[in-house]
Amino acid sequence: MLLSNPAIIWLGLVILLLAIEIATMGLTTIWFAGGAMAAFLSTFFGADAAVQRTIFIVLSLVLLVCTRPIAVKYMKGNKAKTNADSLIGRIAVVTKEIDNLAQSGEVMIADISWTARSRDDACRIPSGSKVRIHAIEGVKLIVEEEEQ
Repeated sequence: MLLSNPAIIWLGLVILLLAIEIATMGLTTIWFAGGAMAAFLSTFFGADAAVQRTIFIVLSLVLLVCTRPIAVKYMKGNKAKTNADSLIGRIAVVTKEIDNLAQSGEVMIADISWTARSRDDACRIPSGSKVRIHAIEGVKLIVEEEEQ
């Protein structure tokens, strides 16, 4: 008898979708929970089943399409780079000549010595030079000599 009541079904769907959102934090099911809540509220105004389903589908899709990109941008906007990713773009000092053909080269950055390779295989970078870190490949920094 309870499952034949549309308000109970919509409320159950709201709870289920919110539980999934809490478990995954993917910003996906929250919009459908909003649509289900609107459909739940429409049952109190005498909306028939077709109108409830239409409200659910339309509002869920509108919320998903219009507000999800803004929410994702806001949630991911202030992430600070950590560990090795924070090195990209920084300046390092060459402590051992970088020669890609000889498979040699080291730089020092933040008191840590890293194996380094030049972006250009033909380029040799002498010890003492300043280089900008462009990428990290495995445990090697890919660098380019900084203009003086």
